[in-house]
Amino acid sequence: MQGAIAAGHPVTAAVGARVLAEGGNAVDAAVAAAFSSWVTESPLTGPGGGGFMLVHRARDDSMRLLDFFVSVPSGSIDPAAMDTIDVDFSSEAVTPYLIGPASAAVPGVPLGLEAAWRQFGSRPWPELVEPAIALARDGVELIQPQAYLHELLSSILRFRPDGQALYAVELGGRLRMPELADTLRRIADEGAAAVYTGELANAVCEAAPQISPEDLAGYRVIRRRPVSVPFRGCEFRSNPPPSSGGLLIAYGLRLLDAWGRYDACAVADAMREQAVARAGSFLSKLYRGGLARSLIGPVDSPSMTTHIAVVDGKRNAASLSCSTGAGSGVFVSGTGIHLNNMLGESDLAGLHKPGERLTSMMAPSIVLSDGRPRLVVGSAGSARLRGAILQIVVNVLARGLDVAAAVEAPRIHWEDGIVHAEPGADVTGLDSVRQWKRRDLFFGGASAVELLADGSLAAAGDPRRGGAGVVVE
Repeated sequence: MQGAIAAGHPVTAAVGARVLAEGGNAVDAAVAAAFSSWVTESPLTGPGGGGFMLVHRARDDSMRLLDFFVSVPSGSIDPAAMDTIDVDFSSEAVTPYLIGPASAAVPGVPLGLEAAWRQFGSRPWPELVEPAIALARDGVELIQPQAYLHELLSSILRFRPDGQALYAVELGGRLRMPELADTLRRIADEGAAAVYTGELANAVCEAAPQISPEDLAGYRVIRRRPVSVPFRGCEFRSNPPPSSGGLLIAYGLRLLDAWGRYDACAVADAMREQAVARAGSFLSKLYRGGLARSLIGPVDSPSMTTHIAVVDGKRNAASLSCSTGAGSGVFVSGTGIHLNNMLGESDLAGLHKPGERLTSMMAPSIVLSDGRPRLVVGSAGSARLRGAILQIVVNVLARGLDVAAAVEAPRIHWEDGIVHAEPGADVTGLDSVRQWKRRDLFFGGASAVELLADGSLAAAGDPRRGGAGVVVE
């Protein structure tokens, strides 16, 4: 096999699969798929957001996390200048978001993708951007799961006239993004620097005045050592502090292993303990250090996200999560760049200084078995994504499900003493259950690839958001 990829849209996955088929490695495929997701999954991701890529390199058994999440701008941050928009998940849960120009933090995705390619990629840079350029110019058909996202986020996407014009497309129609195609062309020709200096950078600063040209020119990708915890004879690795998602998932897995229980009640108990761990001075401890050791040693915002999981034929792996939050509703004039709203997300607010990374729940993860990538997984879903990833890891490693069944299985989510449950979820023994009428993106939108004992690969995208998995023979 030449590899496998799972992503949040069939076209995103197809682009990455084509790169694998043409001899590209896992990072090449992830980067090309990420660029294409700017078009196919535009409500969730794009050049105006932030992200993380966890990379396992087979030749030396090394693993590194590239942090290109959003950073705090140098200008004043004023929540009172932000607009409040409510997003209603299937009439079951309403979540408020703060949006508008004042909600945008300094974006990192373009530079992050380039840094990953420079360190790990093998194919020519323009070759990885070209599919996205074609998609942006020719358009991509609006399929049902994406139409649901458009409707869910309509008040944000159509917050301003430019967004209203861009997203005036109905189910079965084609979403075309010609201005984004021009920006992608510049990135292909000039590299990611095109977004961080010059005309494009000036346009970003004009759209969001709290971001200065110096903020953009000074942005850097940070390389971090992933958080690591044993689970069921394997090694779970994920996004480390100052982000919180990977650490909390590792903590939950550590608890489950210590208890020796993996049923729904145990998972709900682990979720409750994760919430307890987040209380009090958790945020400040993320930045001070030492929190990982205290949570995963011996045991005594909400944002919209997209995830891409890849394993190539040489068993290199890439786990990539990117997000624009819920989006600010602000499109940078003439560029097609939709700015993030990370400064307005309650999950991300805290004690931060200019230039500092915001914390994130995003948790691109890789599970190793005997030094090889047993499972590559990540999810959308804000605070719910850590539960989605936790349950998929448990489904595969503790319950023996194949990756497709593990991703599709009904999920639960513990929050404020209430267990939200999808139809079919085992709620035996659980108190205060709120039963949902259908599966929903509220419970996460995961992508995962697994390497089986016989050396074959399998991939699964989440049906909750129209995801797809492709195995390249």
